[in-house]
Amino acid sequence: MGMTMTQKILAAHAGLSEVKAGQLIEAKLDLCLGNDITAPVAIDEFERCKACGVFDKSRVALVMDHFTPNKDIKAAEQVKRVREFATKHDVENFFDVGRMGVEHAVLPEQGLVGPGDCIIGADSHTCTYGALGAFSTGVGSTDLAAAMATGTAWFKVPSAIKVELTGKPNRYVGGKDLILHLIGLIGVDGALYRSLEFTGEGVAQLSMDDRLCVANMAIEAGAKNGIFPVDDVTLAYVEGRFKREIKVFEADQDATYDEVIKIDLSTLRPTVALPHLPENTKTIDEINNKIDIDQVVIGSCTNGRIEDMRAAAQILKGRKVAKGVRCIVIPATQQIWLDSMHEGLFDIFINAGAVVSTPTCGPCLGGHMGILAAGERAVSTTNRNFVGRMGHVKSEVYLANPYVAAASAVTGKITDPATL
Repeated sequence: MGMTMTQKILAAHAGLSEVKAGQLIEAKLDLCLGNDITAPVAIDEFERCKACGVFDKSRVALVMDHFTPNKDIKAAEQVKRVREFATKHDVENFFDVGRMGVEHAVLPEQGLVGPGDCIIGADSHTCTYGALGAFSTGVGSTDLAAAMATGTAWFKVPSAIKVELTGKPNRYVGGKDLILHLIGLIGVDGALYRSLEFTGEGVAQLSMDDRLCVANMAIEAGAKNGIFPVDDVTLAYVEGRFKREIKVFEADQDATYDEVIKIDLSTLRPTVALPHLPENTKTIDEINNKIDIDQVVIGSCTNGRIEDMRAAAQILKGRKVAKGVRCIVIPATQQIWLDSMHEGLFDIFINAGAVVSTPTCGPCLGGHMGILAAGERAVSTTNRNFVGRMGHVKSEVYLANPYVAAASAVTGKITDPATL
């Protein structure tokens, strides 16, 4: 019986000729990741079990991004804990102020993850790296502790859903709309502990930034991971960037899938997830100019990349943010920040009345840099809109792509960018 792409990667890292869905395996890891919230807990466990050191100082990444620059004393203490651990164990990939960025944008950009890798991270959106043809998934801090010490992790091999893509996205439609459409179809548990494997001729029509967005939100459908095939787009992205051998895995022709979902990209419309679940989706046509907003956030590990910055700037150029609306733009890494500045995007944002932040996850998890008060509504390019996600439990978050977010900032209502 054939294997899916995910199953082939797991088999290779477990040293097995084949694996089957439901099988328990122990696999070698190419990288393990922690952040300023999850790493301190992992470090406590690491030291409690008296581990002598990290398994490989080049294969542990610690990214200070959620409350960094530190928002309060507690955040400062957590980062200090991680900083001291990184220094003690000579961890090469420690990202703090000056180097830091949103973790799931930093690692691909820095070439720390790539095709064929097996990666875990103590953050649920670690599934982002499937965009590069890697198996990557989120784990708890205890699993991260064990991984930092041993370089291995156990998995239950997932079954898979094949998502066949055809067509080409229209203007103002991108990866965010694809994944919100899919989650709207199958629900937030529709892919529970399964792999979402994206295939078909339509894959070639998606940029790497689109794919990173789609894979990032696989977890919002309950998936163990999301993964794309390695093609010319992938190879162009990792060339001169990825630091290890590129390993390309392809699904067998006779691989077994639980189901096949077909999506014609040309039929997609800008899609918005209404409160309080990513599955509560409507197209922009259903809600255009009907919902007043107070804040817009453009950034995060989902949509804080350079294409997202350019999309927002395209809409905001020559326009003004509506009176009473706060528009916060957050490039996801230092490099994206620099690129945006040199391209003149910051001039557009500032002239429009928006504010530009240093890279941070802050508003996405209701941490800092954009907290909502009771009764306030935000359009956000982030990945979750749960109750209280960005602040008060009586606030509301609407998930959308950067075009829609920027257009909404201009009008003060959730708006179709094509109507501006």
